[in-house]
Amino acid sequence: MDVEAAPARLRGLPSWLLGQAALRAQRLGSAGLGAVGAHRQQYALLAALEEGGRASQADLGRRLGIDPGDMVRLVRAMQTEGWLGCTPDPADRRRKLVDITAAGRRRLHKLDAVVTHVQDDLLAALTPAQRRHLVRLLTLIVGQDSDDQSK
Repeated sequence: MDVEAAPARLRGLPSWLLGQAALRAQRLGSAGLGAVGAHRQQYALLAALEEGGRASQADLGRRLGIDPGDMVRLVRAMQTEGWLGCTPDPADRRRKLVDITAAGRRRLHKLDAVVTHVQDDLLAALTPAQRRHLVRLLTLIVGQDSDDQSK
């Protein structure tokens, strides 16, 4: 959609603007990650494992909002690439514990550079202070969702 041609009442709605910004962010992110043969779920999984350590596939799927079937395929593909290791859970042999490998850490750091470049493209019109302020505001808005669900 041509944002400039959209009706003024839409252009003045925060929800509409957030949606348009999200679409632009998704396009830029998909293009940036796609250029290096990656996608958002790979990046999210590697980041979750590096930050949180080893976890079960099921826990990772719930935390990242990835469907269980998709998670199985994602883990298998990333294990084939050498980015993840899987071991049976000693407490429950039916569960797999997933961990990031050294190759996975190298891959994550390459993807971090791509994601940083995407963020710079997305937020090019903002000063560093405005970017920090935007992140604070968006964090407040996104945090409302978990507050709403706990009520």
